[in-house]
Amino acid sequence: MRVDDAWYAGEARRLTQVYSHAPARERRWRLWGRRWTEHRNPRERRLHVPLPGDIASTSADLLFADMPSIKVTDGRTQERLDDLLDRGRAQQMFLGAAEQAAALSGVFLRTTWDATIAPYPLITVMQPDSTLLEFRFGMLRAVNFWRELPTGRTGVVFRHIERHETGRIVHALYHGTADNIGRTVPLTEHPDTAELAESLGPDGVSIETGIKEVTASYVPNRLHRSAPIGRSDYAAPLHDLFDSLDEAWTSWMRDIRLARARLIVPDGYLRDNGPGSGATFDDDREVYAALKIPPNEAGGSITLAQFGIRVAEHQATCEAIVRQAAQSAGYSAQSFGFDGSGQPITATESDSRDQCSMVTRGKKAGYWRHAIAEQTFVQLQLDSALFGTPITPERPSVEFGPGVVESLQSKATTLELLSRATAVSTQTKVKILHPKWDDTAVRVEASAILAETGAGAPDPVGAFPMA
Repeated sequence: MRVDDAWYAGEARRLTQVYSHAPARERRWRLWGRRWTEHRNPRERRLHVPLPGDIASTSADLLFADMPSIKVTDGRTQERLDDLLDRGRAQQMFLGAAEQAAALSGVFLRTTWDATIAPYPLITVMQPDSTLLEFRFGMLRAVNFWRELPTGRTGVVFRHIERHETGRIVHALYHGTADNIGRTVPLTEHPDTAELAESLGPDGVSIETGIKEVTASYVPNRLHRSAPIGRSDYAAPLHDLFDSLDEAWTSWMRDIRLARARLIVPDGYLRDNGPGSGATFDDDREVYAALKIPPNEAGGSITLAQFGIRVAEHQATCEAIVRQAAQSAGYSAQSFGFDGSGQPITATESDSRDQCSMVTRGKKAGYWRHAIAEQTFVQLQLDSALFGTPITPERPSVEFGPGVVESLQSKATTLELLSRATAVSTQTKVKILHPKWDDTAVRVEASAILAETGAGAPDPVGAFPMA
C-alpha cells in the first residue's frame, strides 16, 4: 500500500524514497530507484506522468459520475434517507472513496455520530492502511481502526484503537513507541480522546449501538485470490509500466532541452564585460563589425547548432505504454482518450470499444452496492434509535445506472426505426426518451403528443363494426 500510495500521490521525492529501500539490483534499472542528483546537476530532471492518478480517477468517474439510486419502500423513510444523503454530500464522498479504493485496494464505510457536530449519524470513509480486519466465512466480523495522536515528545507515541463489532464500538488508547504499541492507558490521558470517556458504557471500554449490524463495511477494489481483501488497480506489473512511462517521458523532455538552438560565435563577436567579468554575446544585436580574418579561413561566421527531436518515437512509446497499462488495469484505452483511428465513430462502436471498462465497472459496482446498502441501513437505524427520528428503518436497494449515457441523436434514431416498424407505442417512446419520469408523467406527455398530432382520434374502423 505504501508503494501504491506513492504512485497515486505522484510526488517525485516520495517515489525516490520508496524505491531507495528496494534491492540494489532493482534500483539500478528503475528510473525512480536511482539516487536523486539534482543538487549536483540542476539540469537533471526526472518527470512523472500522472497515469496512476488518472486510472484511479477514471475508476471513480465510471462508478459515481451519476449518483446511484438508493431506495426504500416507506415514503417517510425515503424522505429522511434522501435528506441524510444530501447533508452528507454522498456523491462527493463516494467519488473520493472510489478513487482511493482503486489506488489502495479498498476502503471502509464507517457510520458514526457526534451530536455536537451534526444531529444525525454520519457515514465517513476510512483508509485500509490504518486498519486491521477480521473475517469469518468471507464476512466482515470486526474491524480495528487505528490512528497515531500527536504528543510533542520524541520517542513517545499514543495510538487510538477504535474497534467496530456487532452491537458495540470499543475504544482504547495505547502508550508506546514508534515500533511498539505499548500498554493501554485511560482515554483521558490524551486530549483527542478525553471526550470519548464520557460516552463509554458500564464496562468502561465500549459504546453500545443498540443494533445487530457492524457499523463499518469493507469495499474491496478487486478481490484477492486467496483472501477476501482487495487488490489495487496498480497490481505489481503496472509499477514497471509506470516507471517505464516516466523514463520515456523524461527522455522526450531531455531531447527538447538538448535540441534548443545554440549559436557558435567567434571570440570577436563577444562583448568584453571588464576584468574578471567574462564576455557575453547579445543575440538581439543586428549589426556587427567585420572580423579581420582572411576570407579563406574558417571561424569567422556565426553558426547555428540545433539537434532533432525524436517526437514520433517517443510519442509512440508513451502511447503504447499507456494502452498496455490501461488494459492491465482492466480499462479500455478509449476511457483515457484513445479512439484508435481518430475518425468519427457510432454509438455502437463506442460501446464496443469501451466494453472492457464497463465490465470492470460492473464488478466494482457489485462490491459498492452491498457496502452502501449496509451502511445506509445502519445510518437509518441509528438515526431512529439515537436521535429519535420517527421512521421505519429498512435496508435500501442500491442500483447503479448504465454508466454510458446514450446521446439524444442515438435515441432519436432508435425511436424512429421502432416507429417505422410500428413496434412501439407513443407511451413507450416517451418512457425511452425520459427513463426517470414516473408513469403519470409519461401518460400525460403521451396524451399531449397524440392530441397535437391528431393520432389520438378514434379509429374509423372501430366506429363501424363489421357484421
